[in-house]
Amino acid sequence: MSAAGHLQNEPAPRGPRTGMNSPLEASTREIYFFNLYRLFEAAIYTGLVFSPLTMDWITLSYPRLGQICAIGYLAFAIVMLVFSGMSNLRPRSVIAVALLVDVIVASVLLIALTGSHTAIPIMLLVNIGGAALWLSLEYAIGLAMLGTVGICLPAFLPDDLGGDPASSSSQPLLYGVAYLAVATICHFLGRHMRATEALAEQRGVDLLNLEQINDLIIRRMKTGVLLVDDNNHILRINESAWHLLGTPPADQRDLGAVAPELSRRIYHWRSSGKNDQTSVELVPDVPSVIPRFTRLAPNDDRLVLIFLDDTSLFSRRAEELTLTSLGRLSASIAHEIRNPLAAISYSAQLLQESPRLGEEDKRLVEIVNNHCKRANDVVENILQLSRRERSRPEIIDVNGWARRFIEEFLECNDIGNDQLVAIPHNGRVEVMADPQHLHQVVWNLVQNALRYGREPGMPARVALVARMATERGPALLEVTDRGPGIPPKVAAQIFEPFYTTHEFGTGLGLYLARQMAEACQATLEYVAIAGGGACFRLTLAPATTLMSNLPMARSG
Repeated sequence: MSAAGHLQNEPAPRGPRTGMNSPLEASTREIYFFNLYRLFEAAIYTGLVFSPLTMDWITLSYPRLGQICAIGYLAFAIVMLVFSGMSNLRPRSVIAVALLVDVIVASVLLIALTGSHTAIPIMLLVNIGGAALWLSLEYAIGLAMLGTVGICLPAFLPDDLGGDPASSSSQPLLYGVAYLAVATICHFLGRHMRATEALAEQRGVDLLNLEQINDLIIRRMKTGVLLVDDNNHILRINESAWHLLGTPPADQRDLGAVAPELSRRIYHWRSSGKNDQTSVELVPDVPSVIPRFTRLAPNDDRLVLIFLDDTSLFSRRAEELTLTSLGRLSASIAHEIRNPLAAISYSAQLLQESPRLGEEDKRLVEIVNNHCKRANDVVENILQLSRRERSRPEIIDVNGWARRFIEEFLECNDIGNDQLVAIPHNGRVEVMADPQHLHQVVWNLVQNALRYGREPGMPARVALVARMATERGPALLEVTDRGPGIPPKVAAQIFEPFYTTHEFGTGLGLYLARQMAEACQATLEYVAIAGGGACFRLTLAPATTLMSNLPMARSG
């Protein structure tokens, strides 16, 4: 983790949470305690049937039946407790089956134990109420009615089958009414409880997602943000502020040691309430910033937020606005120049056709024509730049494209003794580019190479090379020549607008070529060749960058 991450004291970023556990999965603890009560209940039943003490109020009518039922129920309760935390079980089904077992065991024990008609139904009341918290209303009422039948059964059995003549037939019916009431009330309480838990969890998830989004926004803000206390101790800092402070160590949290000028300004702001809006370079070789201070709470200087505005961002935005305005102004001026320039050129041509024109005057007319042509080239380049169409990328095979380009160029231009060849790559190389823009870029580069890429008195040797930078790419398209090359000082400026070393050059050819290359998602750079010569390299975008949801044409 970077030092900025340590200074932030933030956990590792996590993706937004969108899902929630179901209410039953979230109630595993409650189900565990419900099964624990069942185990306690089974232990009491077992103690009743195996107790060595004589109890006047309990008589074992069927000792073996009671003992088998109690032992089986104890084993069942232990199994339910052990497996209560398993997530692959269906909780509602398990709870319904367990409650059915509870009712059957209670009914059997009421037959086996004479005199227990009060204790067992009361203990079963807890089972029915607890199960109704998770079951649907239909299941809860159905099992409550089944429990009512179970406890009413011994009251209607004859004495020789375990009936208890001392018990009142109205008492089990009252228990049945209580079962139905408890099951209904507990069901609605459980539904309300689950809705409340789901709402609380959703609110918690929303707050967590909002906190993560806020942290991400603050970390990735271009404006530096710091939180300091009244001792100028850095509590939080985002990535931009960390870079603007010169990437201090993670354990350095004293603002006075990290940025003394910023510490001085915040002291002045706290004491006078005035914010110094002048830019300052906090550390060497870091862009200047404009600090702004604000209290985290009104009239409380204990926690202060510091915003560091990078002045280089404002400069770039201002430069972009200036360039945009200048571009529009240049296009407007170029458009207005075309008409008088055409008139001058036409008049010079008519003057050149005059039979009374002397040799000196012809030379002057020729100079006028040359400079008119140069000015017209500048105007056309500016207008071409201002009305450049949007790029329409296609998948292109560079090898076939390079061969066809050379054939077309040779058909349209007489290059004399100069050499122009295509050197394709072995195999098909597909790239994504706008064919029209790519054609203009390469045409410009080839013309420059034929014009300047030659030794004095020697023909130019120009090659259009299509190749792969490595086995995995990217694809390259290079225009090379065997001329004198370009001096390093000149090479650093050749892509700037209106920079030229030729008497009649406009200085816009390579600038326009780079702009159109960028429109093709390619990069244009100059590479010196060892032993003499120049290479203008186009690094093309692979065809895999083509978005699948946009239909694109294929150009062989």
